[in-house]
Amino acid sequence: MLKGVSDIDQLPDPTGQITYSCKLDEGLELYRVTCPVGVLLVIFEARPEVVVNISSLAIKSGNAVILKGGKESILSLAALSTAIQSALADTVIPPDAIQLVETREEIKALLELDKYIDLVVPRGSNSLVKYIQSNTRIPVLGHADGLCSVYVDKDADIDKAVRVVVDSKINYPAACNAAETLLVNRSILSTHLIPITTALQKANVKLHLDSESLSHLPSIDSSLIKECVAEDFDTEFLDLEIAVKVVGDVEEAIQHINSHGSKHTDAIVTENEQVAKRFMQGVDAAGVYWNASTRFADGFRYGFGAEVGVSTNKTHARGPVGLEGLVIYKYKLYGNGHIVEEFGEGSGKKKYLHEKIDVTEKIV
Repeated sequence: MLKGVSDIDQLPDPTGQITYSCKLDEGLELYRVTCPVGVLLVIFEARPEVVVNISSLAIKSGNAVILKGGKESILSLAALSTAIQSALADTVIPPDAIQLVETREEIKALLELDKYIDLVVPRGSNSLVKYIQSNTRIPVLGHADGLCSVYVDKDADIDKAVRVVVDSKINYPAACNAAETLLVNRSILSTHLIPITTALQKANVKLHLDSESLSHLPSIDSSLIKECVAEDFDTEFLDLEIAVKVVGDVEEAIQHINSHGSKHTDAIVTENEQVAKRFMQGVDAAGVYWNASTRFADGFRYGFGAEVGVSTNKTHARGPVGLEGLVIYKYKLYGNGHIVEEFGEGSGKKKYLHEKIDVTEKIV
């Protein structure tokens, strides 16, 4: 946990960064500058270290945060939040910038405070996330499902395919970035399917096979297979289980993922660069990977120090959300008595310059 705090401390300050600058007129300059979101409400599972990770991210990005963790770890959560507040007492940051709540009733009341809370980040079960999304007017940043897929293309290297598929499924099956669906190109069933499924079986993965893939595995261990049903491709197993489907080409794979996936993370295994680019362009997900495990979808692995959560939203933050996802921006206009009436198309009116300003420093 301390290493995570140090990593976040070493990251650049995400606030006060100029992302757009424009000279409108002599003495009239416009800047778009990053700033904190405000007050965060983060609801998460029974993992005590999350208190430290999220508190560090909130402090670094200038936000206040209200934390609600799983009841199973409430004593550890309380001890860690108390330690953080004690440390803040010796700084310019108010200790109450980091607060812990313990009951569901408190969460229900907080979800009504859209005037005071700027962003809710729910982490946990599908039912929790959907409940939050349906019971608040506060913007919600998160994901309800982690329906990730791996597509093995006709030009896939067998060894890479086995490595990527197995790691995506078994490294941590209960994670939101674990693969739940395996798509295999029809033309490589005779060469790739058996090595991949054999490796999965050695890891005790139950295979939910469509009829075509099932017909190509005559000697497979029947205790770890079943013929799939349509619902399997919309199921987040969160266990050593995976749905398997045969597709004709990358276009069919893209169509399946966009129809059944959750816009989290999807991967392609192929040696064909053009096919990989088509997949990465066509799949509508926060993360699209080429020859790499879906399990890399993580803020720490991305170099964010830690993450507050994973977002499948199409808003200001998508994928693992680190410091940059906890800032928004405001427009700062510096003038000298300028008024709009002076500008226009008529005689004697000024024209806007709209010249880019070269900026080398942060702005307050």
